[in-house]
Amino acid sequence: MAGWTDEFRRGWLGISQPSLPLALGFAAFCLGLATGARWALTLIRPELAFAPYFPAVLFATAFGGARIGLVTAAAGAVLGVAVSFDDPPPDTARPVLLLIYVTVSGLIIWGTGHYRSIASHYREISKRLIEEETYRKLVVEELQHRLKNKLSTIHAVLHQVLQNQPQVWASVDGRIRALSATDDLIARVDGKGCDMRELLVSELGPYGHVRFTLDGEPLFLPAKLAVSLALMFHELATNASKYGAFSSPRGLLQVSWLVAGDRLTIVWDETEGPPIEATGAAGFGTRLLNAALRPFDGSTEIAYLRSGLHCTLKCRIPRDS
Repeated sequence: MAGWTDEFRRGWLGISQPSLPLALGFAAFCLGLATGARWALTLIRPELAFAPYFPAVLFATAFGGARIGLVTAAAGAVLGVAVSFDDPPPDTARPVLLLIYVTVSGLIIWGTGHYRSIASHYREISKRLIEEETYRKLVVEELQHRLKNKLSTIHAVLHQVLQNQPQVWASVDGRIRALSATDDLIARVDGKGCDMRELLVSELGPYGHVRFTLDGEPLFLPAKLAVSLALMFHELATNASKYGAFSSPRGLLQVSWLVAGDRLTIVWDETEGPPIEATGAAGFGTRLLNAALRPFDGSTEIAYLRSGLHCTLKCRIPRDS
């Protein structure tokens, strides 16, 4: 019994094609209900020979497909002609009613079959997308695991090499640990989200808390936006350590953000760093900064000032689903 129930549920939802006995049994059930409704209608109005069988054709087709719908329509036509619960309509009217019934049943079968094919097509697409998303998550988790292992290996090798240079090791050790913490944060926010200040502190902490200031109201970032901003902040901080404010002993960074409605504006302002005279061809980092916020109706504006890099990030804050 449980097997039949599950098969009926899967067939009704369109997950799988029901077996022929079940489809025919359901069609017979629909015809029985339609015949009972036809008898009940004769108590309040004259005989309706064919109209009550239209719903039977619709449901039988939706459940079992076009062939079951054709069988149901043919059976309904036979019942409409052979069975009468009241005075039958004139002989001239019955053929016309039968023709109308056949025409409308054909349209019902075609329309329902077309809908079934479209629904089945999109169901397959949805299934494939779910499988691809599951595989993507598995690959990303594996890559994160391998990167973490490589970072741990690099940490161990550097400790071995620099164990006789404690001052150098202290500087390197803090940065490697902070980089590992940032990678862990990105992995954690993917699917959960995080606080803006927590994200910035995790990324900028290795360069010393006295080197940067943060100004903005508490803001929780949805997961997808948090991951995009984490990648962008990492790129900006890396560039600052190579060419900008963090590469100079006196360099400072101020990051501020403002929320107006569902729009977020972030200002990254470096000062007291070495002047940037010219920029080369756009590399991966530049393309990342220019494209990462596009899914959020955002944009990135970068200005290379004499005082240092000035970057403005604007985007829409999506609702956290």
